[in-house]
Amino acid sequence: MNYIQKFLLLFIIGSHLTILGQQTPADAQNEAVTIVGATAHIGDGTVIEKSVIIFENGKISIVTDVKTMIPYKGKIINADGMHVYPGFIAPNTTLGLAEIGAVRATRDFDEIGSMNPHIRSIIAYNAESQVIESLRPNGVLIGQITPRSGVISGTSSVVQLDAWNWEDALIKEDDGVHLNWPSTFRRGRWWEGESRGFHPNKDYQEQLDKISSFIMNARSFGKASSNSKNESFEAMQGLFDGSKKLFVHVNGEKEIIDAVHLLKENGVMELVLVGAYESYKVADLLVKNNIPVLVRRVHTIPTNEDHDYDQTFKLPKMLVDKGVLVALQTSGQMERMNTRNLPFYAGQVVGQGLDKEVALQLITLNAAKILGIDKEYGSLEKGKSATLFISEGDALDVRSNLLTHAFIDGREISLETHQTELWRRYTKKYETEE
Repeated sequence: MNYIQKFLLLFIIGSHLTILGQQTPADAQNEAVTIVGATAHIGDGTVIEKSVIIFENGKISIVTDVKTMIPYKGKIINADGMHVYPGFIAPNTTLGLAEIGAVRATRDFDEIGSMNPHIRSIIAYNAESQVIESLRPNGVLIGQITPRSGVISGTSSVVQLDAWNWEDALIKEDDGVHLNWPSTFRRGRWWEGESRGFHPNKDYQEQLDKISSFIMNARSFGKASSNSKNESFEAMQGLFDGSKKLFVHVNGEKEIIDAVHLLKENGVMELVLVGAYESYKVADLLVKNNIPVLVRRVHTIPTNEDHDYDQTFKLPKMLVDKGVLVALQTSGQMERMNTRNLPFYAGQVVGQGLDKEVALQLITLNAAKILGIDKEYGSLEKGKSATLFISEGDALDVRSNLLTHAFIDGREISLETHQTELWRRYTKKYETEE
């Protein structure tokens, strides 16, 4: 078999596997849907015990209780004893940018270079990822597709998770630029004879100067009347008029203070902190400057050995109690697979004393506000997108999060995955053997 024949064979096999893995996106809504009897968790803290929700043409038209005398429309879903929620939103994720972490060719979340605001993650987004289909049965229906690496990683976009391609998936294109703030400490370079502990970062101020210089040059470029082209500087312009947000990935107290002051002084209008492990120490500064936080994944261990064992668990509540706008995110080791656990991270925060409906806001309306999509998504309100789901039980509890229906923009989507297919396959096998 020659080279061309081998290539064609591999192409055919690869295409066949892709077709097997692909889920056909749902068709546009062509009939009104009425959900009757469910406990409606609106997403803004409100709960309607016995609700009626009607949506048509992809938009919610009525949200009320069953005592209100209104005619039902179209397909009627009896959800008595069940719960209905807005679709959960996963910010700061590399969903669709990588499939198999160990295979470099499938990882499209980073680029060569350090200052890459012009790199658009959405271009590499794979709407047919099997990881994505595994999130929907837990109610995660929207994600912010985010690049990684470098000092300025690139630009993120917000998508819904049932689409043919990235163009179909788009909710908000190029919503923000992502900046990885340097740390005042670094790990020891053991290969150079240093101990493995933390060492002061002697280059910290120099790194800040480079960030400041780049931002100032980008701002000056936008003010100039020159016809010259600079893709990197052009991609930064939305930060100075408020049309884009700067997502600053930072953790330490000093680093957070430095970031807020330096970036505000350089004309960046909208900041969002990502991770922000020590943000509770400067919560007043964040409230004063109206800076929200995408807190680090709550199912992680404390960074420092002298921190409380439950520091990561209780961080969201500490910030909420201070008046900071907070949402949850899932970045970190195995982040794409862990995104399916987003509702259970909110459940963990409930275990730390946060009201359940407030915890729900951390993955619905708060996340929508931070991503700038709250006019259409994040809560069950008249006029908003019918992106929602019905669960047999509490969606924040792993024991009772069991979806019966899910809708994105009014389209009823499939809750089947390659995992449920395997479950049915092997269930039949063992039933036959018995």
